[in-house]
Amino acid sequence: MEFFRSTILIVFLLSCFSFSATDAFDALDPNGNITIKWDVINWSPDGYVAVVTMFNFQQYRHIQAPGWTLGWTWAKKEVIWGMVGAQTTEQGDCSKFKGNIPHCCKRDPTVIDLLPGTPYNQQIANCCKGGVINSWGQDPETAVSSFQVSVGSAGTTNKTVRVPKNFTLKAPGPGYTCGPAKVVKPTKFFTNDGRRVTQAMMTWNVTCTYSQFLAQKTPTCCVSLSSFYNDTIVPCPTCTCGCQKNGTQHGNCVDQDEPHLASVVSGLGKNNYAPLVQCTSHMCPIRIHWHVKLNYKEYWRVKVTITNFNYNMNYTQWNLVVQHPNFDNLTQLFSFHYKSLTPYGAINDTAMLWGMKFYNDLLMQAGPLGNVQSELLFRKDMSTFTFEKGWAFPHRVYFNGDNCVMPQPDSYPYMPNAGTVWKISSLKLVVTLMLSMAFFFATV
Repeated sequence: MEFFRSTILIVFLLSCFSFSATDAFDALDPNGNITIKWDVINWSPDGYVAVVTMFNFQQYRHIQAPGWTLGWTWAKKEVIWGMVGAQTTEQGDCSKFKGNIPHCCKRDPTVIDLLPGTPYNQQIANCCKGGVINSWGQDPETAVSSFQVSVGSAGTTNKTVRVPKNFTLKAPGPGYTCGPAKVVKPTKFFTNDGRRVTQAMMTWNVTCTYSQFLAQKTPTCCVSLSSFYNDTIVPCPTCTCGCQKNGTQHGNCVDQDEPHLASVVSGLGKNNYAPLVQCTSHMCPIRIHWHVKLNYKEYWRVKVTITNFNYNMNYTQWNLVVQHPNFDNLTQLFSFHYKSLTPYGAINDTAMLWGMKFYNDLLMQAGPLGNVQSELLFRKDMSTFTFEKGWAFPHRVYFNGDNCVMPQPDSYPYMPNAGTVWKISSLKLVVTLMLSMAFFFATV
């Protein structure tokens, strides 16, 4: 009996471990992660100077305002003498130091990026963007963030330096889990003319992966559907992202017909990033509407509309990921950028869409301008194309890396069958004949 109980306990623990290990896996971006690289570029009398670089290797998930927050715990009693391109949120207790006071004496510092407009003598390359980092698939040049840190009371050789531990990354909220720092081969740097190569004294990497389940317990977006062949508009499922609170004038949402809407929104303050959504049945900040618009002999057309119901957020550099089997025959796209994602090798059924710079790359807050839209023209593959059984609607939709809730498949707009079409046509014919006869006898 004791052996049986021990076996059950081990199986339970293994199942919990396997769940947490695979929780951050993204089927559409299986290799996506944020890699934090520490390069010790020189030694100081009591420590070292390092350049810390964050690479967002995720295809479509970026870090938006108010930006990233990076934390760790020192292995010994290190202090930060100074920083360039970033700062810690707290200095900590530096009372034991006389004369030169460190930038931070906390054993578990929290670091944030500097804001745009920072003086040049406080900047390094790829810093000072307010913590905003683009996705690698959308724009690799802006998917990097860096800062420089001078560490004291630390080792001064490769053998005496101890790497930090317990790394945390908020971007801007929870959702990322970081592994331990691993010492790797020193990074090599090329001069601008490419004729000389230098290398870091020491390098270690930290890898952080994302889990939407850890980020928030409720969804952040939903999908609605419609088509030209059916009058039914399938809305987002009710209470997808929450439910309206009854009996309160200003509960957890704002009525779009609120007479003092501007004062309600402005009263929250500029630095408040908590969602303030418009009162809807789904209560989601973002809704994606997929409309099957037209059918041609060899093509078919879809209209995609992204609507922002959040009064407290402008989505900069937004992106949309859609999975549909006909993306291998996408012929034309209007007003959006397009990139094919092939997480399954040769299967080309996933597309990343985003706005054009200075045109519609900014999704404005809720209101008349709070939407962007585009039309997609697909070429038919007659061996697979059909309007039946919901084939024309997407399998999966992501907005800014978060999986959006789809309606139930049995509620999709259905294709009228031949019997239904014949009945409708016959009814129309009967009505037309009756009206004609009535008109004839009225004029006799």
